[in-house]
Amino acid sequence: MPFEPKDPAWEARVRASFARQKMMETIGAVLERVAPGEVDVRVPFRAAISQHHGFIHAGAITTAVDTACGYAALSLMPAGAGVLSIEFKVSLISPGKGEAILARGRVVKPGRNVTFCQGEVFAVEGGAERLVATMSATMMVVQGRPDVVD
Repeated sequence: MPFEPKDPAWEARVRASFARQKMMETIGAVLERVAPGEVDVRVPFRAAISQHHGFIHAGAITTAVDTACGYAALSLMPAGAGVLSIEFKVSLISPGKGEAILARGRVVKPGRNVTFCQGEVFAVEGGAERLVATMSATMMVVQGRPDVVD
């Protein structure tokens, strides 16, 4: 079901907020796709985000998919609102090994106070995608707090 953003400047706001995220810079993440209620975040493989077996660390995978879900939720929020994660569950299905990982977040049910999202993370190698993790996430809508405006 397609969703309608409440803010006409939703895409610019999502992109500007993502650009300010130092954690995304740290892991080398890029905002690949933005649509109402859907966001894709790509993280190229680098040794700096790998674990001792050479796979992309579960922390980097979780960070990318949490961010994708959060921005998917933010894309539907009114101007002046922010989004914070309040709960998520990640299932790691297979090792994150490849050229990159691609985290896809999407809104399942938007709400006035809470938005429910799902995420999937794929290892990308030679154009092929292999599922490595799933996320179920709950995002809190934050309004009236100048320190949480995106």
